[in-house]
Amino acid sequence: MKLNRKDIFKQYNWLKEKNRPFIISCDYDGIICASFLKHYLNWELVGYYDYNSIWLSDKAKQDKHKIIWVDLNILPESGKSIGGQIVSVDQNLPKGFLTSCNPNILLNLKYNDFKRKFPFSTLLFLLWLHNIKIANNDLAQLFILHSDNTWMKIQKYSKNINSWKEILSSYDWRILDNVNSLDFEQKIDQYLYPTLINIGAASKFSKLKSNFLKIRSRESEINPDWDCDVILKLFSFIAKSIGWTPPTLPLITQRIDGSKKKIDLDKVINIGINAFTKKYKVFSYAITSPKTISYTIFKKL
Repeated sequence: MKLNRKDIFKQYNWLKEKNRPFIISCDYDGIICASFLKHYLNWELVGYYDYNSIWLSDKAKQDKHKIIWVDLNILPESGKSIGGQIVSVDQNLPKGFLTSCNPNILLNLKYNDFKRKFPFSTLLFLLWLHNIKIANNDLAQLFILHSDNTWMKIQKYSKNINSWKEILSSYDWRILDNVNSLDFEQKIDQYLYPTLINIGAASKFSKLKSNFLKIRSRESEINPDWDCDVILKLFSFIAKSIGWTPPTLPLITQRIDGSKKKIDLDKVINIGINAFTKKYKVFSYAITSPKTISYTIFKKL
C-alpha cells in the first residue's frame, strides 16, 4: 500500500491551512517541526506538551479549539494532532484519533506490528506530505536526520526504512543517502553532537549505537520553565543550517500538570482500548513497546 498526499489532505485539510496555532512536544523533534511549520505555513507556536505537563500561552487558551498538536498523540475529539507513535490495540480506535494524522493509523498498524512501525520523524513525514525538497547540504541533512534519531534507524532498520520509502512514494529521498557510513558518523560525532551538547540540547542517551564509531544516539528533553535559551539557540542553528524562519517563542502564562503512567498492554487488551481510555480519562497515550502502554491523565483540564 502507498499513501497518497491528496487523500491525506482531503481527510485532514487543516494540514495545508496557514496561520494555525500549534503546540509541540518538548524535545528536539517538536522544535524542528515548529521551524518547518513557521517557515512554510506561518503557523504560530502557542505552547508545549511533554506527556507530563502542558504549557499554555494566552493565545493557546483563546484559540483552544483551533490548536494543532504536533509530534504528539492526544485523545480529546476536538483536538487535531500529527504524530508517529503506534496507538492501535484493536479494531476499536478511540474516536479522538479520527482527527489525528498518524502514518501508523493510516496503514492500520497495531501493537503487534512494531517491526513495520513508521520509522521516520514527524518532520520527515511533513517534508514528504508537502513535497519539500531539501538542498544538498551536509548541515541540513545532519539537523533533519537527528530528529527522532532517524539517522540511527536508517542504519539499524534498513528493511523497514526501504519499505516506508515505497509507501511514501513520489519524493526525493536522497537526504537519506550515505547515512550508513563512517563519513556521516564522523560529522555527527565531530560537529552535530558537540554543538547540541554545548547549548544543552543533548540531555540523555538512547539505547541505539551506531555501526562504525559505536556512538550512542543523543536525545533532548526540554523544560519550557527554564530552557527558553536552549529553544532559541536551536531555532537559530536550524535557521542557519536549513534556512527556515525561526518561530517566535510563546509567552507562557499557565502550566497544567498531569500524571504520566505505564501499564502492561495485556491489561489494556483485556478490557479494550476504548473502555480503558474512558475509565481512566486518558488525555494521551502511546504504545511504547509490544508489552507496554504509556499514558497521561489530568485531574482538571
